[in-house]
Amino acid sequence: MSEFINIILHLDQHLLHWIALFGPWFYVLMFLIIFCETGLVVTPFLPGDSLLFALGALAALDNGLDVWFLLISLTIAGILGDTVNYHIGKYLGPKVFDRDSRFFKRKYLAQTQAFYERWGTFTVVAARFAPIARTFAPFVAGIGSMNYKRFIAFNVLGAIAWVFTFILAGYFFGNLPVVKRNFHIVIFGVIFVSILPMLIPWIKSRLSPGPDANTLK
Repeated sequence: MSEFINIILHLDQHLLHWIALFGPWFYVLMFLIIFCETGLVVTPFLPGDSLLFALGALAALDNGLDVWFLLISLTIAGILGDTVNYHIGKYLGPKVFDRDSRFFKRKYLAQTQAFYERWGTFTVVAARFAPIARTFAPFVAGIGSMNYKRFIAFNVLGAIAWVFTFILAGYFFGNLPVVKRNFHIVIFGVIFVSILPMLIPWIKSRLSPGPDANTLK
């Protein structure tokens, strides 16, 4: 766990090592990480926002990374990931959440359903900017049998907004001297800001009486 946290907080250094190690296959590795983070309910722990920001920052440097290739390929990865996740939710449904396990936790599903109550079907877009919810939102959409054409429209819009926002933020701001000197703090800040949409409702639910937050509707 400590090694994983170290990788997240020093993504820029580790990514530079992986670029040198994998060459062109580095793009494939990034594609798979984004696909798995959005497409598989067992991998919500993979980096998303912070990875995109770091990739944007590195693409601004002369290291062989093509920012447009990253934007297009990782947007496709995000779209495909959500699509696969939707179908997993549709065909497996809540069966995998009959009981808690190491990866399938009912509280994650409950938190995502609370997200839906606040944002409606726009959750498919809004959840892109919230870790954990990003992984479970398309799954819950599949469980609820959201209209597929409507889901695809929000899926594409959300993927474009998410990938372009964080990669371009890293591209234009990631190499400012103050950011480079405090890159690990910036990454931590990106993660913290990303979880706020789910953290605030959770805090409110704890501070005010109401039905059990873990009750699934």
